[in-house]
Amino acid sequence: MLEKEVINFEKTAIVGIVTQNQSEEKLNEYLDELEFLTFTAGGEVIKRFSQKMERPNPKTFVGTGKIDEINLFVKENNISTLIFDDELTPSQQKNISKIIDCKILDRTNLILDIFAQRAETSYARTQVELAQCQYLLPRLSGLWTHLERQKGGIGMRGPGETEIETDRRIVRDRISLLKDKIKTIDKQMGVQRSNRGAMVRVALVGYTNVGKSTLMNAIGKSDVFVENKLFATLDTTVRKVVIKNLPFLLSDTVGFIRKLPTQLVDSFKSTLDEVREADLLLHIVDISHPEFEDHIASVNQTLQDIKAHEKPVIMVFNKIDAYKHLTIDEDDLMTEKTPRHFTLEEWKTTWMHRLGEDNALFISAANKENFEEFRERVYEAVRQIHITRFPYNKFLYPDYKDAIEKEEE
Repeated sequence: MLEKEVINFEKTAIVGIVTQNQSEEKLNEYLDELEFLTFTAGGEVIKRFSQKMERPNPKTFVGTGKIDEINLFVKENNISTLIFDDELTPSQQKNISKIIDCKILDRTNLILDIFAQRAETSYARTQVELAQCQYLLPRLSGLWTHLERQKGGIGMRGPGETEIETDRRIVRDRISLLKDKIKTIDKQMGVQRSNRGAMVRVALVGYTNVGKSTLMNAIGKSDVFVENKLFATLDTTVRKVVIKNLPFLLSDTVGFIRKLPTQLVDSFKSTLDEVREADLLLHIVDISHPEFEDHIASVNQTLQDIKAHEKPVIMVFNKIDAYKHLTIDEDDLMTEKTPRHFTLEEWKTTWMHRLGEDNALFISAANKENFEEFRERVYEAVRQIHITRFPYNKFLYPDYKDAIEKEEE
C-alpha cells in the first residue's frame, strides 16, 4: 500500500505597503500574486500586513509601530518566514532581522528560491545560481552577525571582518566562474540553433501560468511539464511541429512576471535568445485573470528589455472556458460598469478590435476550443514567412483551406 505523502507547508506572513504610486487595490493584487508565489515555494500564508506610507521606511521598510505589531504576531503564531512584497535593501534586511526572529525574505529572494526548485537542467541551474550569487553578494555582511567589527581599545585592534571579505571574494570568484560556464553553454546552444536550418521559428511568450506549456502539448503533441503553479517551466523546450504539411519549430520559454528581479533578467537573457531569434511570437494571455491587461503590459516591457518587441505577434487569449465576468442587477442603479463586467463579446469590441481579426485569437488550450481557427491562423502566418524567405517553395504549401480540400480528396 502506498503511503500518502504529507507536505508540510511553512507558516508565513506577507507584508506590503500602500504608497503614492501603489493604490490599495493594486497592493491587494500584488499580495494575491505573492501569496501564490509563496504557495508555489512551499509556504502557507497565515496573515497579510499592509500600511499606508508616502514611501518605504529606509531602515525597516514599514513604520516602527507596524514592525512591533508584526513581531508580536510572529512570536504568538510561530511564523517561520516573513516575506516582503518589494525588494529590501541589504540594510533593511539586516535591521528587520535584528528585531524579528524569523527568516526575512523579499519578493526577489522568493522568486529566486522557486527558480532554484524548478531548475532541472545543468544550464537552468547555472543561470539560477548566478542570479542567486549576484543577489547575495551585497547582503553577505548581514548574514554574519557574529563577525561584527571588533571593539577598539588596548589589545582589541584586530583585522576586522576578514571572514566576510573572504566570503565576498569566494562569491565574486563563483560569479566569474558561472559567467564563463554560461558563455560556454551559450556557444553550444548557438551551434544547436544554427543546426536547425532555415525552418521558421515560432516562440510562445507570456506571463507565468497562462497555459503556454498546455498549448505546446496540444499543438506539438509534446509532453512538456504542466502544473497550476507559477514558473512550472524554466527550461526552453523546442519541438518540430507540422500543421498540414508545413513544418516549423515551436519553442516554449520561461514565463514573465511583474517586478521580475533584474538579476534573473540578466542571467536568463541567453535562454530568451529563443525569443530574440524567433520569426513569430505567440503572446499567450490568460483572459480569465482579472488583471490580464497588466500582465500584457509586463510581458511587452520585458520583450522591450530583451529587444524583441518589433517582431510580428499574434495575441492568443487563452482560458476562455474559465472566463467569468461580474454582473449588475437590472434594479442596481448605483454600480458603475467596469471592464470586469465585460463579456467576451464586449472585450472583442475594445482595443482588441484594433489588433485585427488575424492578430487576436480566443481559445481554450485545455479543452481545444476554437483550436482549428488557431491552427489555421498559425499555418497562414508561418506560411507567409516561409514564402517570403523561399519564394520558389510557394507551390508546396497551399492556403489552409486548399490544404484541407486536398486532404479530403
